[in-house]
Amino acid sequence: MFESNAEKGSVWVNFKRSSLKSKVDRNKMRTKGETIEFRCLVRATDGKKKIATSLGAKDYLRFQASYTTILKARMTSLKKRERKEKKKPADVKQA
Repeated sequence: MFESNAEKGSVWVNFKRSSLKSKVDRNKMRTKGETIEFRCLVRATDGKKKIATSLGAKDYLRFQASYTTILKARMTSLKKRERKEKKKPADVKQA
């Protein structure tokens, strides 16, 4: 997805915490004293194509490291921001 949008286009990536269970099931698990395992739902789209995956807590750090590597490699086509030059204050002579 990053390769197809390298020259022109955008890619949106969302990370969301999810338990993959309904609210009723989560409340039942809490009253029984069971622990709820939350997962990370990752979604990406370029406006035309969509992909999604779910990550466990163990896989999240490895995924984040791989994702960071991909971002660093693909952000070479970004434009540098043009900054405005700051005007120097006029010197005022004291009499």
